[in-house]
Amino acid sequence: MVWSAILILLISSCRKTQTYPVIPEIKYKSFFFRDTVDELQNEGLVGKLVFEFVDGDGDIGLKQPPDSIDPGDPEYSNLFFTMFDVQNGIPVEIGEDELEFPLYYRIPYLEPQRTDQSLTGEVEVEFTYLLFDYDTIKYEFYITDRAGHESNIESTPIFILPDLNK
Repeated sequence: MVWSAILILLISSCRKTQTYPVIPEIKYKSFFFRDTVDELQNEGLVGKLVFEFVDGDGDIGLKQPPDSIDPGDPEYSNLFFTMFDVQNGIPVEIGEDELEFPLYYRIPYLEPQRTDQSLTGEVEVEFTYLLFDYDTIKYEFYITDRAGHESNIESTPIFILPDLNK
């Protein structure tokens, strides 16, 4: 009886913990659109991007910066997007000066809840499209961890948007 309990304890303690690289890895999961109306009754779309991440040393996310910092400041961001206007099937990068909004975001501070330090999870980001000049778009994106490691770059599929300037 005692030997079987010890044997079970030994088998369960020998389970390997999953190890991941310290450089974060991301994987595109989905992008969905839904209709929306703003405070001025302008019709538009909201796009919701979902991606998965894994980080071996669990240093994903940033603490909230002081109130004096612009929320779109890339120095205090860890999720970065590049938007493309697809023209005749060829993605052309849309410069920040052409957009009315930054493409930098902050993933909140996360800490591992287990004895191993790895973190895995999903991130959801919403984009609002009102009076939008582009009809066919795609995104590339990556994250950085607190040590400054950049993840791989992921891409969304190409999306065709309805004419929002009616």
